[in-house]
Amino acid sequence: MFKGLRTVIYPAPDIQKAKSWYTKVTEEEPYFDEPYYVGFDIGGYELGLQPDRKPGSQGSIVYWGVSNIHKAWKRLIELGAKPDEEIMHVGGEVYVATVIDPFGNLLGIIQNPNFEART
Repeated sequence: MFKGLRTVIYPAPDIQKAKSWYTKVTEEEPYFDEPYYVGFDIGGYELGLQPDRKPGSQGSIVYWGVSNIHKAWKRLIELGAKPDEEIMHVGGEVYVATVIDPFGNLLGIIQNPNFEART
């Protein structure tokens, strides 16, 4: 079901300050830049900044790539995960969702044809 790691999202309450800092750190300009999300392509993986998540209390989210987010979501729920953020269309052909695994961990899934593992 999982295709490999694709995205890590860091909480960024001050998204402009975080965007500036990560642009300097990574020496990359964002490929996606909106008030609700900033995304960087770092060697074929995505580093995302999200302003509506609180640092510390919710931590970062790691997203596993999937081919079909609806099938992956259904399977995770059938195997005992609890919904956190339902499947969301976030632009283009990209969909994301998060669940809480049976052990309390936040687990993200992402269907994003723009980020496939490079060999």
